[in-house]
Amino acid sequence: MLSPSLLHTPPQFPSTSHPKTVKPSHSPPSLLAMKDRPPSSYGAIYVPPHHRLRSVITSPSYTSAALIDSKLREAQSAALNPRASPLPYLQTQQEQLHKANSQHDDRLSEEGSDHEFESLSQWGDSPSNNVVEWKRKFTMLLRDKEKQELISREKKDRHDFEQISALASRMGLYSQLYSKVVVFSKVPLPNYRFDLDDRRPQREVALPLGLLRRVDSYFGEYLSQKAKARENFSDVSFSRTSSSCSIATDEGLFEQPEPLAASKTVLEKILRRRSLQLRDQQQAWQESPEGRKMLEFRMRLPAYKEKDALLTAIARNQVVIISGETGCGKTTQIPQFILESEIEYVHGAVCNIICTQPRRISAMSVSERVASERGEKLGEHVGYKVRLEGMKGRDTRLLFCTTGILLRRLLVDRNLKGVTHVIVDEIHERGMNEDFLLIVLKDLLPRRPELRLILMSATLDAELFSSYFGGAQIIHIPGFTYPVQTHFLENIVEMTGYRLTPYNQIDDYGQEKMWKMSKHAPRKRKSQIASVVEDALRAADFKEYSPQTRESLSCWNPDCIGFNLIEFLLCKICENERPGAILVFMTGWDDISSLKDKLQAHPFLGDPSRVLLLACHGSMASSEQRLIFDEPDDGVRKLVLATNIAETSITINDVVFVIDCGKAKETSYDALNNTPCLLPSWISKVSAQQRRGRAGRVRPGECYHLYPRCVYDAFAEYQLPEILRTPLQSLCLQIKSLKLGSISEFLSRALQSPELLAVQNAIEYLKIIGALDENENLTVLGRYLTMLPMEPKLGKMLILGVIFNCLDPVLTIVAGLSVRDPFLTPFDKKDLAEAAKSQFSRDYSDHFALVRAYEGWKDAERDIAGYEYCWRNFLSVQSMKAIDSLRKEFFSLLKDTGLVDGNTTSYNAWSHDEHLVRAVICNGLYPGICSVVHNEKSFSLKTMEDGQVLLYSNSVNARESKIPYPWLVFNEKIKVNSVFLRDSTAVSDSVLLLFGGSISRGDTDGHLKMLGGYLEFFMNPSLADMYQSLRKELDELIQKKLLYPRMDIHTHHELLSTVRLLVSEDQCDGRFIFGRQVLKPSKTSDMATKPSLVSRIESGPGGDNSKSQLQTLITRAGYVAPIYKTKQLKNNQFRATVEFNGMQIMGQPCNNKKSAEKDAAAEALQWLMGGNQAGHDCINHMSILLKKIKKDHS
Repeated sequence: MLSPSLLHTPPQFPSTSHPKTVKPSHSPPSLLAMKDRPPSSYGAIYVPPHHRLRSVITSPSYTSAALIDSKLREAQSAALNPRASPLPYLQTQQEQLHKANSQHDDRLSEEGSDHEFESLSQWGDSPSNNVVEWKRKFTMLLRDKEKQELISREKKDRHDFEQISALASRMGLYSQLYSKVVVFSKVPLPNYRFDLDDRRPQREVALPLGLLRRVDSYFGEYLSQKAKARENFSDVSFSRTSSSCSIATDEGLFEQPEPLAASKTVLEKILRRRSLQLRDQQQAWQESPEGRKMLEFRMRLPAYKEKDALLTAIARNQVVIISGETGCGKTTQIPQFILESEIEYVHGAVCNIICTQPRRISAMSVSERVASERGEKLGEHVGYKVRLEGMKGRDTRLLFCTTGILLRRLLVDRNLKGVTHVIVDEIHERGMNEDFLLIVLKDLLPRRPELRLILMSATLDAELFSSYFGGAQIIHIPGFTYPVQTHFLENIVEMTGYRLTPYNQIDDYGQEKMWKMSKHAPRKRKSQIASVVEDALRAADFKEYSPQTRESLSCWNPDCIGFNLIEFLLCKICENERPGAILVFMTGWDDISSLKDKLQAHPFLGDPSRVLLLACHGSMASSEQRLIFDEPDDGVRKLVLATNIAETSITINDVVFVIDCGKAKETSYDALNNTPCLLPSWISKVSAQQRRGRAGRVRPGECYHLYPRCVYDAFAEYQLPEILRTPLQSLCLQIKSLKLGSISEFLSRALQSPELLAVQNAIEYLKIIGALDENENLTVLGRYLTMLPMEPKLGKMLILGVIFNCLDPVLTIVAGLSVRDPFLTPFDKKDLAEAAKSQFSRDYSDHFALVRAYEGWKDAERDIAGYEYCWRNFLSVQSMKAIDSLRKEFFSLLKDTGLVDGNTTSYNAWSHDEHLVRAVICNGLYPGICSVVHNEKSFSLKTMEDGQVLLYSNSVNARESKIPYPWLVFNEKIKVNSVFLRDSTAVSDSVLLLFGGSISRGDTDGHLKMLGGYLEFFMNPSLADMYQSLRKELDELIQKKLLYPRMDIHTHHELLSTVRLLVSEDQCDGRFIFGRQVLKPSKTSDMATKPSLVSRIESGPGGDNSKSQLQTLITRAGYVAPIYKTKQLKNNQFRATVEFNGMQIMGQPCNNKKSAEKDAAAEALQWLMGGNQAGHDCINHMSILLKKIKKDHS
């Protein structure tokens, strides 16, 4: 229960600190096997990436009088030798004389255990002398094995930073300028360091007195009942269902092996009879007129000519690598060759072939094609399985599926029992799932010598894969494509007369993407995509082209897609060229939808009687994706806008013309700053060839590349593997779910192992959300997360929604975050779209807006008015339908885990409690947290790893001038030019403290910390104890519910009432503060018995305050009395500096001059005492000792 002091005593906030020290971490043995990987183990406390790379030193604490005198003497020598001073919070008198008054704000500190402050030469020195001095320091740093970096807050070092950083770079060091701090390090430095940010927000937490009394009453009742229940614990029993819960197969995806017959001979007879039936069916089809006609078609494919060689190689080798050029027929024919051969040799009943495809549309379309070529209905002997749907029967012998589906089978069947062949197609794309699958399969092959692995790709770095599998045999199949006439940008401009200007290349986006359009305007600073090809363009020679063409090429903007040029080419093709479909490769959905809107407004291209305009994107429903394969009516030209999804595997039979923008939207991952970046980037040469090949699959074609040939020549040969450019949280969770040992050691066996820091970031993330324990083993929560095929944070949110009986809105939120944003903002109706969205948002949450929009759509659907509802409210019908389907799938998955049963009512008892739902959102999205600090007109946002961030313009919170909450939790952050946050919800202090990350005690009473100290909370000590106790009970309840899913959570009614009361009535009465330093309490046990120092700024009896105590201590020791200098700051506060013995110590800002002087005195006392608090007797005793020590030394 809360003590009386909590209810009546105002909070006391500490204000000083010593430099923070962190001990070096030691590596678990599992990390030693990782290639060039240093140790990493930080427990459940989130550690920012730059800390994971640094070794640290523990500094001594000064507690004796002799050491205090030693400090004073060191300060004296520092005045004579400025370079020797290691003292924190001090500036020598000699330096201060040469500094402007404004430098009082540049506090000198050891911020972190391996930070070093060294006073530098005087302001009169030349820059060259300063650089020479730094060369000496760098040399010493490189010799010191323990120290990792040097830090300076000197203005002259910031002034000379370019010269010093150039020197550091030559010596193999990294450098970074952070506002008023320069850092030089042995390891790479991130863009932001919260430990060097003097404006990092710290939070003072306050709650209304009446609320505290009610919380105390509920919580006290709960603790009392819990104590009674513990006495009768032997009478309570639970049915344990989750810890031993089996992971159900994905919607009956893979049937379990049939039970063995009583006799092996009987089983063999059954299998032989089935095999003979399969052979007879196959022979009947092959001898039929339709079968012979189909065989004639297949025999014309290049792959068929290599049939015997392929089957021989597969029979003799466990691993075969097939490199087949575009149009050779490998994707449809090789799985058939294997199946036909097995059936012909009467092994059809035991044959089980799995062929993976990187995309669902590929798996579906290829399976349909193969079934058709075999004269079967899809789902008989040939089937497919993708997320949400599939067609497969008990007699299916050849299954096409996405790579993720096969990985899920491996969860329940580590040895792929009964599978005879695994074919991994399009391996050149190097998706993360594909690279992960290769490691697993490589480990599996020795245990399954009869299993055959076939790797296929249209373009393949075959030697790389062959060496990975110990010199596996490579078979090359020549391709067959019709001639494709290629036009690069210079050819297009020359033959059409189209003129490029700086302004007709600006792409007109049909959504609120003004920042995107502004990127295309002429500017001095080049973007990354332009910089990559800058040298190629400079060296290009266009002399054989006309002056008009050369002028156009000089204006070409690599950042643009070229909407106007695409429209011009489409008109030219439609009006002048032969019949045939047109395939346009775009970067992503924004480009596709924007260009589609533009084309639909065109009088010719937007006429459905002349042009069938279609789109193809991975987020679209399967039924919509399949439309691209349909042939249009006579006289109608088909036009398909697609991403790189259309590069491989799928064939649109009537495509004759291809327009290639040369870019693809690719995720890259900045591990050092722990930030993903989603930006268009140039494709590889292999991708460009694939795109070109789409035009020549069924007849001669033409390809228009919207970039010069010199740019194509500068492309990389292959795309960077996804495992090297994306966050690895989900992958690491899969590794643990498959019991593959150490994450780091496992990933070291990848074809190309990912960066160390990316692996560490993922492990630390999984620890902080509670999926992994200290030893990187799965927790109970982690085991549940492995059963849910989604991002770990979304899986955690779902699980908390179940536990707290608010599942329905959480299902909608998780499904909504898994699909494309349903809120549309047409460019010409932006105001109307924003007004429509605002009706769904009234509580500073994008997630609640999504819930209300979906619920409104469901109501409209019941009245058969769903389309009208979406049209009226600017919502995507496609996204709404996808959310509806995913909700059903996710609920089915939750049932498979055993967390829910068929009764949905009990899991939605509190779905109406939006405060509780907000807390569940916080729990799921943490550590995606940023502070909301208000200024006069707006607010600023900061995260731990990025510093200042922005909100996406389509967020409901981006339109607010004030958010009455101190924190935002967000789904993701993406770096474009700045770092932008997507899908945010505002939360209170209580929500964050109870549903955020683990809380640790600070360095004094009433001080709590999260995220390794980035989030700091100051409050009344009794309030801090209440939060910690309540959080402990809440965590225990969640853990118990995970262990015993059938447990009735309402047995903890008082605890839940306490939590719901606190999160619903916290009015966010606290405030943000900046620069508060925290005094670390003494480790000496008997110090608790000593009298306490009085308040830093309040006088005690008889003027007994910090100023008088300091003067007593200094003068009794024989030193000159201290002198105070006070400066008024810009915010009308005052900051004082106390001077004694040739040194200065600065205090914290205060509201008046008198308080500032007392605070500076208190700072000096804390330094002299080494953090030990003392009263009159201690002051007297210390001053006597100091005086005696001074005499002894004289």
